[in-house]
Order: sequence, then structure tokens, then C-alpha cells
Amino acid sequence: MVEEAPTPTVMLVAGEASGDLLGARLMRALRRRMGGRVAFIGIGGPLMTAEGLESIAPMEDLSVMGLVEVLPRLARIRRHLKAAEALARTRRPRVLVTIDSPGFNKRLAARLKGTGIVLVHYVAPTVWAWRPGRAAKMAAIFDRLLALFPFEPPYFTAEGLPCDFVGHPAVEEMPATDAPAAFRRFAGIGAEERILLLLPGSRNGEVARHLPLFAEAAGRFLQGAEGRWRVVVPTLPWLKEQVAARLAKTPLHQALVLADERPKAEILAAGDLALAASGTVTLELALAATPAIVAYRVNALTAAIARRLITTPYVALLNVLMKDAVVPELLQQDCRPDRLAGALDMLARSGTARQGQITAGKAAAEMLAPAGLKPSEAAAMAVLDAAGLL
Repeated sequence: MVEEAPTPTVMLVAGEASGDLLGARLMRALRRRMGGRVAFIGIGGPLMTAEGLESIAPMEDLSVMGLVEVLPRLARIRRHLKAAEALARTRRPRVLVTIDSPGFNKRLAARLKGTGIVLVHYVAPTVWAWRPGRAAKMAAIFDRLLALFPFEPPYFTAEGLPCDFVGHPAVEEMPATDAPAAFRRFAGIGAEERILLLLPGSRNGEVARHLPLFAEAAGRFLQGAEGRWRVVVPTLPWLKEQVAARLAKTPLHQALVLADERPKAEILAAGDLALAASGTVTLELALAATPAIVAYRVNALTAAIARRLITTPYVALLNVLMKDAVVPELLQQDCRPDRLAGALDMLARSGTARQGQITAGKAAAEMLAPAGLKPSEAAAMAVLDAAGLL
């Protein structure tokens, strides 16, 4: 009788909502490729947990951005780092896939270097935007890197780190053609009404900083806007209560706040205009053909340090891809209600500006998918190849 080979274990670590989505899709693709014979351990959010991840810590504890903002949570993050290292050394996964969140994940991978665990990082650091020396540091730690953008691999292969372009997750689930109508039916929004989306961010700190500014800007914009508008605020389940509570104190207290009630792509596609914090969602809006204003504000000290390090002229991913300011960016001192409202008004009135974003979004969609495979499938193939499981 032939003894069956043990089920391989894959360890995954994600620290924020976008990583949770990437991880869940990767897990699903790995399970398909492995015929269901794979176990998952690590740290992840609700989507990864739903796919079978045995998570040892709340993902939200790792979801912090900014040099100053991380300090109050440093002790907790260190405890999770020690626990994740212990888990890997005890359970001996075939491969560790760290997903974005480089501050935590690089430290974890460095501690596990030389243990025989294959180290794969998913989402290449933006060395094209700031601190290009990170490419060499990644090469010193990881065995394989998965990149979302087609122009990224050369930065890392030049340092001796194998790097695969696997495609961007935003193209994984493009909205269906009937998505806007389906959302309007769900929300009871008539065809004559226009929809303004507010997207203040996926972290607690981002919501605290941006939502008051966005709400005031939206209020100013709506006072002079033509036609009837409805405000919709898509968010995450663990942020919904905070978002609703903050909006209740503003003139937008009747805004529709949604978490998991409808697919995100459907909500984004239904928007006529959006005001969004810089991040992956700005690219998702472009792919959904929804014109947007991109804004962001961080702690003044964090911003001062970042200005010395950043080399790219743009933060919105569509602008980075197009190498042009297709989407208006209002950052730091420009991220204030009067300027945000003015930018919304300009975009609402300019058909040329809106069409320019829509056209650029179509071009981006063609750039961000590897031929013949969904990004999650391409990522799964790369992980299995790195782990010797193909």
C-alpha cells in the first residue's frame, strides 16, 4: 500500500483589506491547483478566514500606515511578529507568502531566512516611486516576488530576485455591464439621480482624517451642483459603524453607508463621480469607468519625511500608469474642503475631463492582466513553482 504524501501547508500573512482580498483569491486558486489538498495558516482578515485560513491574530492590528502613526501600536505588532515566527518554526509550512504590509512582513521573512521555508512576497514595493534601494534589500531576504504592474520586474531581477508580473487584482472582477442598474435597483436610486461616492480609506486612521474633510467637501459641492445627487459611502465591515457615526454629525447623515451588502465593483461602477483617498480603490474606480478626485492627508511629520523620499510625480495609480495627471490629486495642504469641492464641481461640469479618465481606465485594464490567466491564477502558479509543488 502506497502511503499518501502529507498535505502541504502554506502560510500567508496579510495586514490590510487589500491584502486580505489578494490572499483569499490566492488561496482559492491554490486550492483549485492542488485539488483541495492544501492547508493554510498565518494572519489574515475575514475573507482569508472564510477560505480556510487558521489565523493567529487580528489583521487589523497590522493595518497602520505612517511613521508616526505606528508608534502607539508598536508593542502589539512586535507580539504578533514573535507569534508568527513561532507558528512558522513549529508548523513548518512549505512556503510563506507575505502579502504587502512590508514593515511587518520583511521582518518576519528575515527571521525565517535559512529555515528551509520558501519565502515569497506578493505585491512588489514601489521602488519606482521612492527608496529604490529597497530592491536590493528584498533580494537579500526573499526567494520570489510577485508584482502587480508590468514595469516592476526589471527593478528586482537586476538585483538577482526572481520576479513575476502576475497582474493587478483590480482586473480580477471587472463590473458587469448591468452593474450600475443592479445597484440602483438595490438602493432605490432613480435613473434621474446622480451618485457621488465617498471613499475615505480602508484604515481607521484614514477614515478619521479624511471623512470629515470629504463630508464637508461633498456638502459644499452638492449645494451648487445641478440635478439631484445621492451620496454613497462604500466601506469595510469593521469600519461601517465608525463611518456611520461620523457621518451622523454632518449634513450627509442620510448618506447610504455600505459594507458587504453589494459587490464593491458594482457600487463603484454605479458612481457618476467619486472622491477617494489615494490607494488601490482609485485604480478600481478607473477600471469601473467612474471619474474621480484623489485626495490624501497624513501626519505633518510623516508627510515631511515622505516628500524627501518620493521620486514619482504622481500618487494615483492611473496617473502612474498613464504617466500623466489624468486624475486630479489633492494632497496634504490641498486636501481641504474648499479645494476638494471645487475639484468635484470642475469634474462634474467637464465632460472632456470625465471622458479622459474613462479612456485611460480602458487602457489601464489592458496593461494590468497577464495573457490568458486571472491574476490570482498567475500568482498561484508562481507560488507553486517557487515551492516546488508544480
